[in-house]
Amino acid sequence: MEERGPQFGPNPHWGTDAHRPRRPSALASGPHAGRPPTSQSHLTGCAAAAVALGPAALTPRPPAHRQATNAQMPPHASPASRRVVYVLLAALASAPFLLLLLYGGGSPSALCPAYFRVPRRLPYPSVLWSRVPPLPALPTSPHPDLHASRWIVFSATPHAPRHRRLRGVPGWQLLAVADEATPADWSHPGAALLTLADQARLGFRSVAFLPARGPARKVAAYLFAVQRGARVIYDADSRNTVLGGDVTRHFDVDLDQRQGGAVLLQYSHADPNRTVVNPFVHFGQPSVWPRGLPLEKAGEVGAEEFYTQVFSGGQFIQQGMCDGLPDVDAVFYFTRKSSEMEEFDFRFDADAPKVALPQGMMAPVNSVNTLFHSAAFWGLALPVSVSPMASDVLRGYWAQRMLWEVGGYLVVYPPTVHRVDNVHAHPFDDEKDIHVNVGRLVKFLMEWRSSKRTLFERILDLSYAMTEEGFWGEKDLHFMAAWLQDMVAVGYRQPRLMSLEIGRPRATIGHGDRKEFAPKKLRSVHLGVEEIGEVSTEIGNLIKWRKHFGDIVLIVHCTEPVDRTALEWRLLYGRIFRAVVILSEQSNSDLAVEFSNLAQAYKYLPKVFDRFGGAQGFLFLQDLMVLNYWNLLNADKAKLWITNQVKESWRDVPLHGSNIEWSVNQGDMIKKAVRNFPSHHEANYRRNVGEDKIIHCSSEIFYIPQQHTREFSDLVKVIGSLDIHHSFAVPLLFLAMDSPSNFEPKALTKLVYRADLPSNTTFSTIYTAEAHAVYPVKVQYEMDFVKLIRVMASGDPFLMELV
Repeated sequence: MEERGPQFGPNPHWGTDAHRPRRPSALASGPHAGRPPTSQSHLTGCAAAAVALGPAALTPRPPAHRQATNAQMPPHASPASRRVVYVLLAALASAPFLLLLLYGGGSPSALCPAYFRVPRRLPYPSVLWSRVPPLPALPTSPHPDLHASRWIVFSATPHAPRHRRLRGVPGWQLLAVADEATPADWSHPGAALLTLADQARLGFRSVAFLPARGPARKVAAYLFAVQRGARVIYDADSRNTVLGGDVTRHFDVDLDQRQGGAVLLQYSHADPNRTVVNPFVHFGQPSVWPRGLPLEKAGEVGAEEFYTQVFSGGQFIQQGMCDGLPDVDAVFYFTRKSSEMEEFDFRFDADAPKVALPQGMMAPVNSVNTLFHSAAFWGLALPVSVSPMASDVLRGYWAQRMLWEVGGYLVVYPPTVHRVDNVHAHPFDDEKDIHVNVGRLVKFLMEWRSSKRTLFERILDLSYAMTEEGFWGEKDLHFMAAWLQDMVAVGYRQPRLMSLEIGRPRATIGHGDRKEFAPKKLRSVHLGVEEIGEVSTEIGNLIKWRKHFGDIVLIVHCTEPVDRTALEWRLLYGRIFRAVVILSEQSNSDLAVEFSNLAQAYKYLPKVFDRFGGAQGFLFLQDLMVLNYWNLLNADKAKLWITNQVKESWRDVPLHGSNIEWSVNQGDMIKKAVRNFPSHHEANYRRNVGEDKIIHCSSEIFYIPQQHTREFSDLVKVIGSLDIHHSFAVPLLFLAMDSPSNFEPKALTKLVYRADLPSNTTFSTIYTAEAHAVYPVKVQYEMDFVKLIRVMASGDPFLMELV
């Protein structure tokens, strides 16, 4: 976990099609093309708003028509006293034995505040590549005598010298790059240093876009190395110790690109829907996941059924494994420690073969242990408008996608370095750009295509599309234009385009093409304890639950403060359901909480139905009720579920002789609505209820299968502006759609429902894991949620690993 600085720059979006005809660019061509504006007055729309608002307002949001494509949402920064608990709760969806949530294009997301939306058309950069003037190394440049073909680049961080374990390697030039946090007297054995003043003198356009602090300053060093003859660049961290002291023996530094040469083990492309893998599994640590892995993929811990092979020579990006403290995210780091001062010391399988990823499959790539060959030097650019902890992750996915355009691929190698855990991890909030964006980004990259005729034109095309989609800000679009011009200026020759394999029929993998490798299962940790034999059984349960509910959308209506509970509910249930939509009377765009008046909540449901048109069904749940999902596997998902057999929840309300004005008014409105229902729905209701009563149902939980969503929505339209309360409207709609005899009898019948719970009675005393659901529970704070998890663990034992 390289130390990162604060976030810089906006993350705007423009909801337009990246392949529409472009208007003339606002960027100038020629020697100053791509330089950033010199003042805020040059910024327009979203970018200017971001500058005015400052870093706190820089969370991206996707176009409105794509808001249903992701689930996880970041919270606001929380007080320090709550951070560890907050991350602990986040692990409910990220622990490898808990997360089996598949995006499938169906999870809701809100990635950018509404005030960042700009109706204007984003100008497409116009760059005249032939007019970019050369920028050779001059005698007056910093370090004029430095020339090498192999470079090791790292940040000059303010770590104490004893923590900077990176040492010189024979045949490699060490190059450190400073930022504003670098001490004036900083030095490192064998390393040349590019100070901020040096970087400003280099003449590179892209340097003007770099933040004052953070790993993105390494961009200047990359260009410096390319200008001085680099053929290979190793992106490193000063805290890493190279195993054996020799980078060359760990990576493929010299590539043999002749056909018929050496072959590499490769992940199978048999499943086209498998787009992201966790390489830690291959190297013996299935319960650990790298920073940048979509959290819903952390639960995919099984070994490969088989591998294939690929000819060596195209591994232009090479990611090494790291012993000791690998590059894990804060969710893993904070939830896997048995004590605050415990140091992690993981070991990966040094004997496992390196493994390649075919086109259509990606893995996280970091900036602390990765080797780039010259054919992929264009992929070194670190985005500047996202948080520092997200910068290299986004770069890695972006670069892998472009790598396919030149016939290259990523290869992951056995451990190459060791890093000591100094027990100073970054907070979860620093990674929110990753957890919010990465799943949607991977899906977007898989679908993206370009007809541009050169690699740099396609890179710019993709950068433009990613800006429009809100993955990074307009600043990054200008930065990328400047970066590519700098690459041309220092003499870099862009690789030729190759034919793209994804999206085309692939050859069938025959039996003889299958290669087997059984990964070791090395010692790991779960909150400081070793793995136990029950793991595989519990994984099997999670897979079974996910298979049953994986195409069901859960709609949770929060009555408690959403800034304290919304994320927790989403993470608890998100590992089981296709998506979790959070409603509340307190909307919160940063947490993807949508406004809905509880008294009229049923009127909002058609909007959710429309968003998830392919879902099998929709389960509504108030946060006062806890769902024991493991007890509903036998319920028929093609039928309506409601609590009509729970007397505490469902009751008749006579219309005659009632002295309760509210009930009388509700009855009058229900009669009016029923008269306007389509004839068969009116007949259904009168047959099921009669004329002298109405039905009241607490309606904290009910389920609507896909085949009933259209008529539910049509009936809600008939109700229109009538102020029928949720507790009367839901049974009204159910009884108009079908007969109670057809409601699913195996669902929501075994409830613990205590409407009048004594004040001295706790939830743990009424909870039972054998019930379908339990009411009431009051979760107002994170610690309430921890207590809830403890009791739920009697039905889902893996939850105990998190408390």
